[in-house]
Amino acid sequence: MAGEKILLVDDEAVVLEILSYHLKKEGYQVLFAVNGQEAFELARRENPDLILLDILLPMIDGLELCQELRKESDVPILFITSKDDVFDLALGLGVGGDDYIKKPFDPVEVIARVKAHLRRYRFARHKSPGRENRQILNFPGLTLDLLNRTVIVRGQTVSLTAKEFEILALLASTPKQFYKAGQLIELLWDSPASVDERSLMVHISRLRQKIEQDPSRPRYLVSVRGYGYKFDCSESKD
Repeated sequence: MAGEKILLVDDEAVVLEILSYHLKKEGYQVLFAVNGQEAFELARRENPDLILLDILLPMIDGLELCQELRKESDVPILFITSKDDVFDLALGLGVGGDDYIKKPFDPVEVIARVKAHLRRYRFARHKSPGRENRQILNFPGLTLDLLNRTVIVRGQTVSLTAKEFEILALLASTPKQFYKAGQLIELLWDSPASVDERSLMVHISRLRQKIEQDPSRPRYLVSVRGYGYKFDCSESKD
């Protein structure tokens, strides 16, 4: 969607110049920050739709900044880093980052990632009436905290993979609405063409194993041949 606001945070002028050129060419508004403190203040004031964030920053590093932003915002945060250390990348995702891009990068790939995350974010924000600003979704026996990405099933916290959580959050945000397998893949994967329906079925199956009392007779994640998948929050399926 043209005109969306991107906050670009990096202390390298060449990175700001390259990414700014390509983002503006796609119709995005671009905001700049060269250190963590400036980025934090700008993010709170301007409410960007997505943040591209370097890890190594003056004043406040990217990891700490991400952690602080996550206390009050769920916008997509994509780390841009020259670090090859898997531990640092894992830390970035652990404190709330949605994705990472390694330097040197291909601007075309960055734009593709930006579009994919914005598409998913727009859809996640498009909830049913009365849910627009809710960060916690409560259903019988199931609670989703969308901001902290946690799930409680029958009083117990369950551990989901990132993709499992994305599938559940999307479906639970629009209860009883059917989605074709292809629609879910398009909305939830960066490269939909490389994902087939069998992969989605595996994720759904594993998710049912974690949240359903009887995975063979799912209460929440319902599928109907010819229609697709939906989330059903009814009290009982009997």
